[in-house]
Amino acid sequence: MSDIVETRSQAREAQPPIEHVFAAQRRSAIVLRTLSAASRIAKLRKLEAAVLANRGAICQALAADLRRPEAESDLFEILPVIAGVRHACRHLKSWMKPRYVLPTRTAIGTKARIRFEPKGVSLIIAPWNYPVSLLLGPLASAIAAGCPAILKPSEISAACSKVMARLIRETFDWQEIAAFEGDAEVSKALLELPFDHVFFTGSPGVGKAVMAAAAKHLSSITLELGGKSPAIVDESADIAKAAASIAWGKFSNCGQTCIAPDHAYVHESRFAEFTDAMAGAIKRMYGDPAQSPDYCRIINQRHFARICRLVDDAEARGARVLAGGRRDAAQNLIAPTLLTGAGADALIMQEEIFGPVLPVLAFRDLAEPIAAINERPKPLALYIYAKDKARVERVLQETSAGGSSVNASMIHFVHENLPFGGIGNSGLGNAHGFFGFRSFSHERAVLEDKFSIIPMLFPPYTKRVKQLIKWIIRYFT
Repeated sequence: MSDIVETRSQAREAQPPIEHVFAAQRRSAIVLRTLSAASRIAKLRKLEAAVLANRGAICQALAADLRRPEAESDLFEILPVIAGVRHACRHLKSWMKPRYVLPTRTAIGTKARIRFEPKGVSLIIAPWNYPVSLLLGPLASAIAAGCPAILKPSEISAACSKVMARLIRETFDWQEIAAFEGDAEVSKALLELPFDHVFFTGSPGVGKAVMAAAAKHLSSITLELGGKSPAIVDESADIAKAAASIAWGKFSNCGQTCIAPDHAYVHESRFAEFTDAMAGAIKRMYGDPAQSPDYCRIINQRHFARICRLVDDAEARGARVLAGGRRDAAQNLIAPTLLTGAGADALIMQEEIFGPVLPVLAFRDLAEPIAAINERPKPLALYIYAKDKARVERVLQETSAGGSSVNASMIHFVHENLPFGGIGNSGLGNAHGFFGFRSFSHERAVLEDKFSIIPMLFPPYTKRVKQLIKWIIRYFT
């Protein structure tokens, strides 16, 4: 038996070139289209089992790439994938059922339904900051929808890329699910192919290039991007809770999270209280960050230098480091940092920080942060901390964002019954749960004629037909 398993494993490792795999998956897509919910669920269970069996290797790879603590790897990488898979397995049969719709007045005498059909061969390009959950989460949605898929893990998180490619090869037939490692040239080669759907997670700049490549083939696309996600701390907020929540959301994974609070607007009457509470929360969570086993590192020297440049520019323009600020280039370490006095002209207030630096800005009237948010591209997330429900509603009504949490940060990401996605510069389309299934599905309209009056309106347009058409127009108008 072990010889058989080894032979199968070796066969899966002998993966053909990209073009060959793509052609094979186009053929597989036709077969997969007809498979039952039970067949898809079985494949999802294989993915779940593979993730759990490789948990140790995944945690080791994340530690190598990001110095990620095991607890954080479990929380942000393993848990979302397993929870997403199990949610899909519980609900897939109902998701796949045709949805019958009532006839409108013009369609009296017909019966109609919407069928969810797999779009076809899909490309999933994942980022380096969450190289497991942001690769396998979309894959679970593709499997649930009945799509074959080619995965491209990020070469920047090199250790995780190897683990993910091996996991895919050992778990699935490459004619249905395959993974290709490599740099931007591999991504470019993949994007030259006419995929039926492309799911990309990354920066807005690269997202535009991916969208342009997909447009050449009129491929549908889901973009999970980023942007400057703000937090508003109103004067009615529970400051201790807000500080702890923002500190956790901002400094987990060393700030390298697309939905991390990018900067915080704090009412001037609570400003000092908030910054003190933030400093206290950071100390409780990480102590000395350089020695803490719970604090990550910046992914590489390039990003370390980029974040340092943003802080240096802000300080040169009059900003002040209120807490933290320690750097160690040898470790790619930037301690959790609070920055005050950053003006609108500072680069740190114009570019997505994607690091452990939180600019804190005072406001007097709620209209000020609302106006500032509306002047920028729409963010992927917006966080509101307030007890006053009217103020929460005002912020939600007068701003636009991909998603929001009230008195919490990032938690909306793990709610499988909520759509996760951006708007405008922060993304296109949705993921997670039914919404991820829907992204990889085509909603096919099917109508059956029972006793429709439409045949009565066929040519030749006699006087009687013309009168009937005029009567129908008057009836509907």
